Amino acid sequence: MSGCEPHHGPRKAGVVIASNRAAAGIYEDRSGPVILDWLAEHGYDTFPAMVVPDGEPVGAALRALLSQEPSVIITSGGTGLSPDDQTPEMTLPLLDREIPGIMEGIRRAGAAKTPLAMLSRGHAGAAGKTFIINLPGSPKGVMDGLAVLDPVIGHLCDQLEGSHEH
Repeated sequence: MSGCEPHHGPRKAGVVIASNRAAAGIYEDRSGPVILDWLAEHGYDTFPAMVVPDGEPVGAALRALLSQEPSVIITSGGTGLSPDDQTPEMTLPLLDREIPGIMEGIRRAGAAKTPLAMLSRGHAGAAGKTFIINLPGSPKGVMDGLAVLDPVIGHLCDQLEGSHEH
């Protein structure tokens, strides 16, 4: 398939929210809707956001989404330094290839606003033809990360699908 042919239907995308409190219903997740809106604006068909507790449930959610072969999976939360922040550890084993420049760009953009952005341990990479990225748990951190992804997400998916033109 060349880059000029239409993609076979809209690309699919999934969202995983890692939050013990949101998963328990203690508070409403505010990052998921931000991500879903962004994905819809970029033409993705989205699965409902999966709100799960930190740790192994994140890995299970990622594996379930990967079985649906989406173009993109965006996680939010679980990227900090507390003991239950394990989203990067759940994500890394699923990646065939890391794309470190994306996380470098996100940390650089975030650090311009708060030095705490440097503490985010998220990964970005490819699992087969699926792009997976770990964003912070805060809606503000999510918006900053999505702004960095904005200019590259389409080209990134084209490349992973092997449909890019040189």
